[in-house]
Amino acid sequence: MSMSESDASVPPEDRATPDDLLHTRTGTEIAPEDVVLAAGRDVTPENLEWARRKIAAEGAAALDRLLP
Repeated sequence: MSMSESDASVPPEDRATPDDLLHTRTGTEIAPEDVVLAAGRDVTPENLEWARRKIAAEGAAALDRLLP
């Protein structure tokens, strides 16, 4: 049985997300909004300022550390 045949028998909600869809960045700069949302916070002026400080201190790793 091929890989696609075995996937067809599994309901879509039970399939694992392919690794190529799990990458957090595409090489572009991250926005404070991205960090706020990845942290599970509401987008507020205070949280955006927190994210700006986190990005300034940690760079792109600020987002990478929040996501699996």
